[in-house]
Amino acid sequence: MKTICFLLSGLCTLFIISCNSKKEMNYDLVLQSVTVVDTYSGNLSENQSIALLGDSIAAILDDESAKMWKAKKKVNASGKFVIPGLWDMHVHFGGGDSLITENKNLLPLYIANGVTTVRDCSADISPAVFEWKAKVNKGSLLGPNIFSSGPKIEGINSIWPGDQEIGDEAGLELALDSLETVQADFVKITDNTLSPELFELAVKKAHERGYKVSGHIPFSLRAIDLAKQGMSTVEHMSYMLKAGSPEESAIIEKYKVKEIDYASANKALYDSFDDQYALSIYKELKGNNTAVVPTLIGTRITSFLDEDDHLADEQLQYLGKGLIKTYDWRVQRANKANEEEILERKERYDKLVSLIPIIKSSGMDIIAGTDAGFLNSFIYPGFALHEELKIFVNAGLTPLEALQTSVINGPKFFGLLDQYGSVEKGKKADLLLLNSNPLENIAATSDIFMLIRQGKTYSKQDLDDLLSNLKELNKGEQ
Repeated sequence: MKTICFLLSGLCTLFIISCNSKKEMNYDLVLQSVTVVDTYSGNLSENQSIALLGDSIAAILDDESAKMWKAKKKVNASGKFVIPGLWDMHVHFGGGDSLITENKNLLPLYIANGVTTVRDCSADISPAVFEWKAKVNKGSLLGPNIFSSGPKIEGINSIWPGDQEIGDEAGLELALDSLETVQADFVKITDNTLSPELFELAVKKAHERGYKVSGHIPFSLRAIDLAKQGMSTVEHMSYMLKAGSPEESAIIEKYKVKEIDYASANKALYDSFDDQYALSIYKELKGNNTAVVPTLIGTRITSFLDEDDHLADEQLQYLGKGLIKTYDWRVQRANKANEEEILERKERYDKLVSLIPIIKSSGMDIIAGTDAGFLNSFIYPGFALHEELKIFVNAGLTPLEALQTSVINGPKFFGLLDQYGSVEKGKKADLLLLNSNPLENIAATSDIFMLIRQGKTYSKQDLDDLLSNLKELNKGEQ
């Protein structure tokens, strides 16, 4: 009997030694005493240690349980809050080959603002964008993860440079073939010169090939009909306003036969918008797995240009003069408005913002995106996402719900919630450490203590240095 007890005691000793050896794992980085924000439930876990191996989260334990961890580097994050890096799901790189370098310089601007992933919704420098994407993935270029549509699909003689212009079904198939060749991450379709019939067919064909499909909505088509064909996201809130009118179909028909012009048709849609009808349509969109990317920050900027011309914005110093020049088109157009038109665009902006609670009630996913980049005036890459989230909160979302539009609904669009969306073991360690609780005040997303990207730490000073470098670079070019 004594022999058996001795053997059992020995086994227990070996077991304890084995457990301790596991606790003494060597990690690349350990964050200590941090508060983990559960981006799904909103729960807070205080005094946590997060261990990283490479660019992934290897373990999360309370500080006491992790006290024997060893690491190449340890960071005291006491009093800090950790969330996943932010996603901006509607940006643009473009403006022509002469602006490729200025566009490339936007990559550190996103990083400096805690934006670790962007969705490029197409312009005219796609080959360069795909090159940056590959280099970022390899870790040889500092920047956010890039998902890109490649050249968007349009009609013949589109005003937008860089499009794939199609005039029939054969051209559509060739365009989709080319997007498969460049390994586009999704398909973007717009309606400048593309016929409604070909637009709808493009959505259907792209969906059949397994692509997520994003786009504008031709005036002669309804969002709900395109959703049934496979449209994944409606880009821009104005199309949701149109969809919320019970008179939409009748107004479309009047417009088709030229009984009313475009301006009159839009006014009729605005005047006939109905909250309950809109809710029913948004529920149908939800049922078809269609989400919306509101991009409200740009609408706010242009709507209130008479009150703020943005010419004194500090963020302008981080942009190249060529990109700033592309702002002129929208600014000049907005400045031609008379007092009545200015009042109407402000009222329209308020109306668009008021749709947020209705969409939330419908269950539709709201995905954060800004339209930042060239052409879209004063929508500053990186900075703008924080403003978009504030708009969501002011419209009625909780700070948690606003945060989810970026860090959860972004990766959800691409089916990547197994890698992103929360601070959990096994997920990518794109992490944003904040000085204050973003669930109490969404403005905390811009109060950054540290960013972790691809296994590297970037202190607030490092991030500020990125901004300083861009400022000096652009000063030298002017």
